[in-house]
Amino acid sequence: MAKYTRIEVFQAMKETGVVPVFFHADVNVCKAVVKACYDGGIRVFEFVNRGDFAHEIFAEVNKYALKELPGMILGAGSVVEEATTALYIQCGANFVVSPLLNENMARVCNRRKIMWAPGCGSLSEIGKAEELGAELVKVFPASEVGGPSFVKGVKAPCPWTNIMPTGGVDTSKENLQKWFDAGVTCVGMGSKLFPKEIIETGNYEALTQKVKELMATIQSVKNK
Repeated sequence: MAKYTRIEVFQAMKETGVVPVFFHADVNVCKAVVKACYDGGIRVFEFVNRGDFAHEIFAEVNKYALKELPGMILGAGSVVEEATTALYIQCGANFVVSPLLNENMARVCNRRKIMWAPGCGSLSEIGKAEELGAELVKVFPASEVGGPSFVKGVKAPCPWTNIMPTGGVDTSKENLQKWFDAGVTCVGMGSKLFPKEIIETGNYEALTQKVKELMATIQSVKNK
């Protein structure tokens, strides 16, 4: 059962400004990465549903976060249908992110009042997602859909829309400035935040420092 309400999750995403997107088959690596992000100031984390038994890894990491990292909100990403949605909800997921728009997933999440962020690539899809109760939509793949100019174009007629672009977002101030100037609520970030060499060497102090720098950059571009 989710510990945090969908409104609490949304507020944390908005305040933090970034949602890390990560998966590793080693549960200890996942725990270390989540802690490094937590120590860097992040309070929302998307665990990617990738590979067999991924939900079992998530369950262990979520138990760890609930016990050791107060205030850290874990959810599941790359979920595409309702059965897996229900599985992650049973493991305590506080939110579910999808690369696509699936109405059946919305029904499962809404029934349990779990935040649901579907992937959208057009204004019509975004409108449908909002009709289904989505507080936040994931624009994916963001750079291919149209980048910051797409976000700006959507926000003009629909200023109430909350957008999280994923794919094409990096840690540079120049890149982040373009997205936040366009009107995003937060950004999703995967490989750009988790360099292969840091994960392979287990240099989690370096990751914490990278997260701190990212958080400072996001605050500076949001407060411009």
